[in-house]
Amino acid sequence: MPRVKRGVHAKKKKRKILKLAKGYYGARSRCYRIATEAVERGLAYAYMGRKLRKRDFRRFWIARINAAVREHGLSYSAFMGGLKKANIELNRKVLAEMALNDPAAFAKVVSSAKEALHAGQA
Repeated sequence: MPRVKRGVHAKKKKRKILKLAKGYYGARSRCYRIATEAVERGLAYAYMGRKLRKRDFRRFWIARINAAVREHGLSYSAFMGGLKKANIELNRKVLAEMALNDPAAFAKVVSSAKEALHAGQA
C-alpha cells in the first residue's frame, strides 16, 4: 500500500479547532490539545444551553403572568384553569407580553377567566 501523508488534513483539523477556540483565555486559544478540551466542553454547554433557555423563558413568563394576575385577585393556577374553562387559547408568551404592554386587554382576559371559574362553581 502507498504511504499516506496527512499533513494537509491534520493542519485543517487543528485550524478548525483553534478557530472555534478563538477568544478563549490563555493557552485555551493557542495550544491545540488544551483548545480541543475547551471547545468540546463549550459545545456541550452550548447544546445544554439551548435546551435550558426554553425552560428559563417559560419560568420567566409564568412569574410575570402570576405577578400580573395577583393584582386582579387571582392566583396563576386559578387563572390558567379559568382560561381552559373559557376556551381561551393564548400561550404564556403572549399572556406575559399582554400583561406588560397592554394591561387593559389583559384585564379583560382575566375577567373572562374569572367569569368562567364562577360559572363552573355555580
